[in-house]
Amino acid sequence: MLYRCIQAENRKLHASPIWIMFFLLPVISAGYGTFNYMQNLGLLTESWYNLWTQHTLFYSLFFFPAMVAIYAAYLWRLEHLGHNWNLIMSAPVRPLALFFAKFIVVVKLVVLTQFLIFTLYCLCGKIFAALPGWPPPDTLFFLLRGALGGLSVIALQLILSMLIRSFAIPIFIALFGGIVGMLVASRGKGLCWPYALMQYGMNSNKSEDLLAGNYPSFFAACLVWLVLLFLVARQLLSCRDVRS
Repeated sequence: MLYRCIQAENRKLHASPIWIMFFLLPVISAGYGTFNYMQNLGLLTESWYNLWTQHTLFYSLFFFPAMVAIYAAYLWRLEHLGHNWNLIMSAPVRPLALFFAKFIVVVKLVVLTQFLIFTLYCLCGKIFAALPGWPPPDTLFFLLRGALGGLSVIALQLILSMLIRSFAIPIFIALFGGIVGMLVASRGKGLCWPYALMQYGMNSNKSEDLLAGNYPSFFAACLVWLVLLFLVARQLLSCRDVRS
């Protein structure tokens, strides 16, 4: 049954306008990061690490939360139309299976987005910054860590889009969450805020590894936030209908 739910969610992506945002936002993010890097060569050394910090600064703070919010809002859009929510709640499918199916589909989109970001990073480094060689392996590892840290953002945005019928409001909340995540992370409390986990994983705006010697705490925080948010989703879906 879960597999059928995932198939149904994947069908929503066929010929969907969401693919425009999938390509457009990473390109804009890479453009901002590259431009900022080129304008600050007097302060930054010409290296792949410094280009990475400039790319991930904009991406982690603004573009990633916004993209996840758009993905989540789009997948819940059909349920919020007419009386579709009542049909879903009366269908022979556990409501949490529907939520988990949407989670899996957004995770797939996020993984694809992450590798698109890495591809643009490599292209910008070679074509515009003319950096020698290729990116260090650490940057690919940062990318995978960022995807792991982003799982809690996905779950949270799915809950918000489930509860809020508006398409735009969850996106504004995501942008606010990303900014707060930067402030919280700057005070060393990033593990206490789900949006900061992705920023920690991506090692945004830092040349040294933010998680050096702190991997157990990071993985534990990712797991705790994810379990907590899924419990909240199950409670919401089991105890009351969501108005739409």
